[in-house]
Amino acid sequence: MGDGPEPGEPRAAFYAARPGGWRDWWTLLHPPYTAWHLAYVVIGACLAPVINTTRLIATLLAFFLAVGVAAHALDELNGRPLRTHISRGALIGASVAGLAGAVALGVIGVIEVGVAVVPFIVIGPVLVVTYNFELFGGVIHNTLGFSVSWGAFPVLTAYVAQTGSMALSPVIAALAAVFLTAVQRTLSTPARLLRRRVSGVEGRLILLDGNEIPLEREVLLAPLEQALRAMSWGIVVLAAALAVDRIH
Repeated sequence: MGDGPEPGEPRAAFYAARPGGWRDWWTLLHPPYTAWHLAYVVIGACLAPVINTTRLIATLLAFFLAVGVAAHALDELNGRPLRTHISRGALIGASVAGLAGAVALGVIGVIEVGVAVVPFIVIGPVLVVTYNFELFGGVIHNTLGFSVSWGAFPVLTAYVAQTGSMALSPVIAALAAVFLTAVQRTLSTPARLLRRRVSGVEGRLILLDGNEIPLEREVLLAPLEQALRAMSWGIVVLAAALAVDRIH
């Protein structure tokens, strides 16, 4: 087992820890993005007339297991984009356990909430597997598919888990989540390219006053990742504000 990237080689993501041991699991969870999508769960739940905190916690845990653990483990199985040292068996186990745990929580939700939860229990694992394995010709492995799966779906699921029904307000919030998640993917795609596949950058920017700015990997990465950091914190803080206001 190596010690990770060679000196000077960029980390696989701005939040990635040095490879090895427990740090690989931290990196695998994609903490800023997992928190971002869990914030959508809180936002969806906070739109309900009355918030059941037990249901909210269960929904958060289900999405943490399905997205934070299972989906990210499946992604790492596909070509090791994060360059972790987690074994293939451990990644498969995490994927299976994550999805099984999410479904189990969903089944409990059916008992508590009713059959309105059933479509979400079915659709959730299908989205995880279809997206990560690029099934059906990669029909949802694109910006729209990602935005609907990891943006709109958590909002709608959380609302239905609270109320057992659907309403206009969560649909509008889900649309907002689609747009925000599209921005996330639009920024993160070139950032991943620069970090994981680009060995060097050549060129310069020539300003109107004649000054020049050398093009370097860090120059191109900085605005992308600063925007991603700011947006991830912003969505989480917004969700926290709603939770503080609604949960008593």
